[in-house]
Amino acid sequence: MNKLVMAAVVAGISFNSVHSAPLPEAMADNVGVSQQRLAKLDEFFDREIESKRVPGAVVAIARDGKLIHYKAYGQLDPAKGSSMRLDAMFALASMTKPMVAVAGLTLMEQGRLPLRSRLTDYYPEFANMKVAVPRPDGSLKYQAQSSPIYIHDLYRHTSGLTYGAPPDSPDQVARLYPDFAAPPLKGDKQAFIQAITKLPLAHQPGTEFEYGFSTDVLGAVVEQVSGQRLGDYLASNLWKPIGMQDATFHLSTSQRERLAHPFPDDPLTAKPQEIELLESPTMFDCGGACAFATVGDYVRFGQMLLNGGELDGQRILGPKTVRHMISNHLGPEIKNKVANVEAHRAGFGFGLGVAVRISEGISAVPGNPGEFTWTGAYGTQFFCDPKERLIVVVGTAAPGEIRKYYREQVQYIVYAGIIR
Repeated sequence: MNKLVMAAVVAGISFNSVHSAPLPEAMADNVGVSQQRLAKLDEFFDREIESKRVPGAVVAIARDGKLIHYKAYGQLDPAKGSSMRLDAMFALASMTKPMVAVAGLTLMEQGRLPLRSRLTDYYPEFANMKVAVPRPDGSLKYQAQSSPIYIHDLYRHTSGLTYGAPPDSPDQVARLYPDFAAPPLKGDKQAFIQAITKLPLAHQPGTEFEYGFSTDVLGAVVEQVSGQRLGDYLASNLWKPIGMQDATFHLSTSQRERLAHPFPDDPLTAKPQEIELLESPTMFDCGGACAFATVGDYVRFGQMLLNGGELDGQRILGPKTVRHMISNHLGPEIKNKVANVEAHRAGFGFGLGVAVRISEGISAVPGNPGEFTWTGAYGTQFFCDPKERLIVVVGTAAPGEIRKYYREQVQYIVYAGIIR
């Protein structure tokens, strides 16, 4: 056993005695995964941590509803030298989005939030947003919306809302938008709505996948319909029922002590980096990027979806609703730019809050059609493969471009271990 894995065991890998497992356990070989080949994950993170490319990680893998790999690697906080722990809290960033999609779908199942309802039914301010069209001379002209923004557009990122881009970006419209975390960190929900509706849309609603603030707006709609704060609604209708014990928008003192922190400098560029959310609590529960959870919490969330909306006798969604959620919603009339977010997602479409693999091959990572997935800008990832009855969740504090490297390598190693 190498030094890294020994440290991980001390930190809590013997989870029977130290930390309860989020799912029933099984030996990997007993569910068709080679334990010997899966051990490549230990070697991989050993190398990466030894090279100081990532401070630490927590990885959970389940097949057939059984946990076959659940380990902590490296450091929780490199500044303090503390060891990574299984109950580490991770800033989820965009992995908040699938949970908010589920919240919206529970309201849809109650007949309170139809996919084809108009966003202006809940926030009339969005009716005034124009669509920006770049001119050859670099200026923008503005058009009226040819179609309203539907709630459906918020789930699948076809609303025309985008994320900000740096001043040197060729995307003129994105340059007008703030960074993905800026409005939630600097204002309350109403300030966010007021700010976002003063900006132009990047595309006509319903015409292009454009990754952006759509899910933040969806979370605000959930609040409007439910009459509850988003975190309270999620706690009552998702987190508590399926035992996501630490999922939250607002950290307690004890949870803050378990926060995973990044290196102070990006290992690729040597430039300073930070996860601002760790030190600056949000003023509202932003549905696009602001939740925290443990890897154990999220593997339970993924298993609930893989089970068709139920876990341990607690039903969150109906099976047909989950099937609709994890189907591709980018029809041929919609420009599919999912691979623009991450290049290895060629061959993916987008469902209701998750990317969905729609074809064999094409993608840079192995998998099967029907796989659904999403990731977070601070270094988290999850993917579920219904055909393989598989879920994988990874937590790291790696906010730079290197996070994309880990997403690919983990998927390679996991699929290489499946032998039947």
